[in-house]
Amino acid sequence: MFDEHDLENSYVGKISQLGVSLSIDDFGTGFSSLGCLKTYSIDRLKIDKSFVMSIPNKEDEALCRAILSIADALSLSLIAEGIETKEQRDFLLENGCLLAQGYYFCKPMSENKFRELLKRGL
Repeated sequence: MFDEHDLENSYVGKISQLGVSLSIDDFGTGFSSLGCLKTYSIDRLKIDKSFVMSIPNKEDEALCRAILSIADALSLSLIAEGIETKEQRDFLLENGCLLAQGYYFCKPMSENKFRELLKRGL
């Protein structure tokens, strides 16, 4: 007999077999807890912007380092979201986070504007 976790994991396994990778968004907040790492077969964690936006701040830097360490230990890739300053970007790069998103890089844009940027080679 299957419980709900077995059922969810069977769907995740089928999705993974299709070549789709799964991420836990907003890791460290709400329902995205450490327990999710044991329950679901995922490929990537996204550090919630609430931890990134206060950098430089010793507590948030410590939390980011801990999340980076967890991702590394579990061989998961990691994305930091909400990067708005060079200082935040530099801290995350120096600590091994190679994927990032946020206003520091680009503000949200329409599909057409994005296509124009791609055509120009960004």
